[in-house]
Amino acid sequence: MKLRLDLKLSQKLIMTPQLQQAIKLLQLSRLELQQSLTQHLLENPLLDEIQSDGEENEPSINEEKVGEISVSPGQEQVSTAETPEERGSPEEFSASGWEEYFGRDRRDGQSEYSGTADDFPSYEQTVAKATSLEEHLLWQLSLSTLSDREKELGRLIIGNLDDDGYLRIPLAEIVAGSRFQETEAESVLRDIQTFDPTGVAARDLAECLLLQLGHLGRNLFGSLGSPPGALKGSVIESIIKHHLKDLEKKQYPKIAKALNVSIEDVFQATKIIGELEPKPGRPFTNTQNYVIVPDVFVVKNEGEWVVLLNDDGLPRMRISPYYKQLISSEQGGTPETKAYMDEKLRAAQWVIRSIEQRNRTIVKVVSSIVKFQEQFFEHGVQYLKPLVLKQVAEDIGMHESTISRVTANKYMYCPQGMLELKFFFNAGLQRTDEPSSMHSSISVRDMIKNMVGDEDGKRPLKDEEIAARLSTQGVRIARRTVAKYRAELNIPSASQRRQFF
Repeated sequence: MKLRLDLKLSQKLIMTPQLQQAIKLLQLSRLELQQSLTQHLLENPLLDEIQSDGEENEPSINEEKVGEISVSPGQEQVSTAETPEERGSPEEFSASGWEEYFGRDRRDGQSEYSGTADDFPSYEQTVAKATSLEEHLLWQLSLSTLSDREKELGRLIIGNLDDDGYLRIPLAEIVAGSRFQETEAESVLRDIQTFDPTGVAARDLAECLLLQLGHLGRNLFGSLGSPPGALKGSVIESIIKHHLKDLEKKQYPKIAKALNVSIEDVFQATKIIGELEPKPGRPFTNTQNYVIVPDVFVVKNEGEWVVLLNDDGLPRMRISPYYKQLISSEQGGTPETKAYMDEKLRAAQWVIRSIEQRNRTIVKVVSSIVKFQEQFFEHGVQYLKPLVLKQVAEDIGMHESTISRVTANKYMYCPQGMLELKFFFNAGLQRTDEPSSMHSSISVRDMIKNMVGDEDGKRPLKDEEIAARLSTQGVRIARRTVAKYRAELNIPSASQRRQFF
């Protein structure tokens, strides 16, 4: 084998770290972007945050050259209070100036330093915390007459309940490896099942409903027009124990035939079962509503739709004038220090350019969306048009992957409400009256939702009937597509929507 050297020319696409950073910033959501910019401000000393428009024109601390304050024993040297214009040199902070800067408070009866906003508890810390299901049950356990050993086992059982209040783990698995027996756990579990909320610590839905039924008492059945102990009580128990699946599908005749009772008895029993709580832990679920801040606003100004970027709450950054002056004056210190500052300067410039490019790209993409979906903004969801990423990409001269990154996890506020940018990209269904045009799949879903909302509960529309009605309105759609859209809207089938009473 002969060794030799060859020279070859080739072209390669290399993703530089700066380009990777720009792409990452482009696809970040608003909250992630805010966290990323805050991290850049902490890591890069050459990045400076502009607090407000009024402070932008004021001399910042970084722009001022702070002179040294020499202090000798028993004597404090204080610089003269001159403005930079009077002195012709950068302003120096005196000892009294530092007191004013840090906000000392010498009011009588108070501390020497005044408290800042960071010294006080946040709003979240002052809001009363909701009691969880586990805390509620442990409180009842501590007040019970159980022994210390049983309370220890009770805490073990309560700790294994899910958010709905069910015990999904077998007792044998809970006591495995502990000093407790399964029979003990069964006894303590029965005691916990008497706690509030009723039905808690059940192992399945049937047991949960039966626990609630036992708590209500057999005298409840007398309110149905029959004396206590009548057939209706056993009908309820039988339905819960053996026919929950049939009850879910509303197959009342099948249940009546299996139990050898009338359909009216099944209806009466179903009314009581419908009043029971299938998820006892629901009242203790801590549901937090998260506020979505829009990335852009779309408003109508003088007859035209305008896209406004929302930069409220995002750090406004610039290159620190102090470090910029220090670098330009060639007083950066050692070569290592100069190299470090040059590197941080390039990184800071790239971050600022990436943010500006990100903002321009978002406005450009949203403006293209508004152009394609102008009728939607004017009249509503029924006028939403089918749209794909390729159409927007060709319109603004960008790649589809860039459009996908821009529209990911970003929101728009417009007259139609708060909408995710992905909302505007949807498939289309061919029209029967105009074969050249198409209906948006989202508008078709809205039509199905309205049809189901206006239907007769005793005679709900089947998927075939919905497809036929849509056909009369100019939408060519198959029955299986109606079933797919109905499932996406969480609408039950016609048999489950049927009302018998």
